[in-house]
Amino acid sequence: MVCYVFKNFDKHVRVGKLVCLARTYREHAAEMNSLVPSKPLVFLKPESAVIFNNDSIIIPRMSKCLHHEVEMGVVVGKRCKNATCDEALDYVLGYLVALDITARDIQSEAKKHGWPWSVAKGFDTFAPISDVVLKDKVLDPNNLDISLKVNGEMRQSSNTRYMSYSVEQIIEFVSSIMTLKRGDLILTGTPSGVGEIVDGDILEANLGDICFLKVYVRKQE
Repeated sequence: MVCYVFKNFDKHVRVGKLVCLARTYREHAAEMNSLVPSKPLVFLKPESAVIFNNDSIIIPRMSKCLHHEVEMGVVVGKRCKNATCDEALDYVLGYLVALDITARDIQSEAKKHGWPWSVAKGFDTFAPISDVVLKDKVLDPNNLDISLKVNGEMRQSSNTRYMSYSVEQIIEFVSSIMTLKRGDLILTGTPSGVGEIVDGDILEANLGDICFLKVYVRKQE
């Protein structure tokens, strides 16, 4: 049985639930022909989707079109319920850069029928994450450059200040719905520039100068 843990701690912190946000950057919402919702749009990924630096995203046989979405991740450090914006960052352990991989063809079909996105978002390897940087080393999580290169070509480049909701607002909202626990990971949404990835691609993501992630893409054997 695989135990998914954040790898760069003396004491293992096990990965919990992955709480993901959609359409948090206006330009990305526009490229998806959608609007930024008045409240965060939340969905979940299983922890079994997590992979780490130098691992591979596996293209499942069920999908013919995978898309990359680079995101800032917020790692929860302790139990959090009904946090206010003023205290929200007290519950943060650290930050990372992540990829929310999406089977876009499966998601598009689900959207047509009003179905949930669990299949499109939940395949194994669909949540690559970097090492965690502790929060005391991050001056302002709401002002970090975020970028993704595919085969050395810049695909996505933005800054977390362009999110429609601050990290504090996101934690306040999510914790009003569900209890957050140590090791839970919040993925805060992706900027514009999402696009397809194929077998053999190399993806390199950065969050400021604090987090780096490199993963590969290959077909399911």
